[in-house]
Amino acid sequence: MQSHPAIDATLSQIGCRLRRTREKKDLSLAELSRATGISKSTLSRLESGHRKPSLELLLPIAAALAVPLEEIVAAPRILDPRMPQEATRAGGRVIVPLSRAQGEPKAYKLTIPPSEHQPFPRTHAGYEWLYVLSGRLRLVLGDHDLLLGPGEVAEFDTRHPHWFGSTGRGSVEVLSLFGGQGERAHIRARPATPKGASATRQPARTASRRAGEPSFDLP
Repeated sequence: MQSHPAIDATLSQIGCRLRRTREKKDLSLAELSRATGISKSTLSRLESGHRKPSLELLLPIAAALAVPLEEIVAAPRILDPRMPQEATRAGGRVIVPLSRAQGEPKAYKLTIPPSEHQPFPRTHAGYEWLYVLSGRLRLVLGDHDLLLGPGEVAEFDTRHPHWFGSTGRGSVEVLSLFGGQGERAHIRARPATPKGASATRQPARTASRRAGEPSFDLP
């Protein structure tokens, strides 16, 4: 199981809190052992940090010391989970980060205005998952030219040449999850070519970006 720094720090301080609380109550280890049914050696190891605390041990100890469990555990403060809507604009697109945690994947909401831009496929290391909220999204992925409507999903390895944008008939809103690890592409949308696209499309060009950097397929 992956460790969490805040949780690890809290667990490491429980032993000291137990000792301080016991001493404030003028109880010896032997007296606390009799009150809880927990052996002196286990209590000593808890206080010294050599025994990992568990609820099975902490609940009877808190009851015997007549203190709330929170006083012993002092769990890390829970931050306001709401994300500030800090939008940025790039190439006419509005990009709103939906996660602030470090690591991957990263979540974004994209609003893409209508445009008639010629697709300019890009490649970069990573993996992207797209979910259409509203409007219609055009996705060019390798030899695929697809239209996705609300509720449709595409996920793909971004090392494949790719581009996505509006169909030119209205804005489109998309949820995007991006990670740095590439995987096999999965297409979950109806293959379709917008009217007039086949007549005007030029041979696809490709551009590369830095590894792990989401492109958002700017025009």
